[in-house]
Amino acid sequence: MLKKKKIRDVVKKFQQNYAYNPPKKYNGSVLDGRDITSVIFKDAMFKFFITANIKVRARRRFKEYKNQNKKISFNKVLKSLKNRDKSDRQRKYGPLKKTKDSILLNSTKLSRRQCFLKIKAIMDRKLNK
Repeated sequence: MLKKKKIRDVVKKFQQNYAYNPPKKYNGSVLDGRDITSVIFKDAMFKFFITANIKVRARRRFKEYKNQNKKISFNKVLKSLKNRDKSDRQRKYGPLKKTKDSILLNSTKLSRRQCFLKIKAIMDRKLNK
């Protein structure tokens, strides 16, 4: 168990260092992950908890796999997502959860662009106050 904790600590430090010290050509960082706002960056300026209906998420993932010519059924993708969600919500370290200060964004009916524009508008409002 000590080895797993050590690996988590190394990964956490790497993620924090990258976010707080982005490459010189960038003004900041965007990180995505199931424990980014609850464990890694509790003090992040912006926190979004992005979700979607499980079947919509499965369709999106299935489409990605098909575009990569992977042979997998929709039902297998759906089952895999359900299992991962359950596992991530129940894991001991950094379980999947929305933090109190995160903005919930349901992307079920949004395209990637619409989701991006919605997030951008929220950030612009906060930055331009």
